Amino acid sequence: MTLNSATLLFILAGIFAISVIWRAARIPTRHRWRRRQARTMADQLQGRDRNQPFQLIYGRLRAMDPLAFEELLLECLERRGLRVRRNRRYTGDGGIDGRFVLRGETVLIQAKRYASTIRPEHVGDFVALCRSQRCRGLFIHTGRTGPQSREQIAGHAIVTIVSGSELIALIKGDPVACLTPTNCQPTPRSHDAGRREASR
Repeated sequence: MTLNSATLLFILAGIFAISVIWRAARIPTRHRWRRRQARTMADQLQGRDRNQPFQLIYGRLRAMDPLAFEELLLECLERRGLRVRRNRRYTGDGGIDGRFVLRGETVLIQAKRYASTIRPEHVGDFVALCRSQRCRGLFIHTGRTGPQSREQIAGHAIVTIVSGSELIALIKGDPVACLTPTNCQPTPRSHDAGRREASR
């Protein structure tokens, strides 16, 4: 007995639908809610609200649920066509909030939704983590980068701090220094711009 084309297509469609439902069911409800919030924020900041004043956008980011902020960053990286790997759970992640692949290289992410100056020990710990994993890392935050935190990455091109105007560009889908093929390492210009905007 042979299957005709219509029956075969129906069976394949059913298998595909079941696999999609199964994958969705594996995602906890709280994760799905935060991903929806992240997608909504990304849609707004890449669409109708992309020309809002810097301070207003920054205030919205700081008001987000911290875990939804992590999802927002991963969502925006995915929209750039990068392969993103999420953690299976939000707690016990070992200081890594996500990973993505850039030109064949795994890059680690740590996201901090600060309202004030970031803590230098957090930056130092992330530098040590990236060195132990032998991966580059992006320390992405909504706070202010103090001189002690900058000292933590001095001489360590393995970690880039992304904040201020560069964070907004990352979310909007605009060119970002740490993701461009010709400028993968942190540059004084990009960090200075971020610090000037974040300190306003």
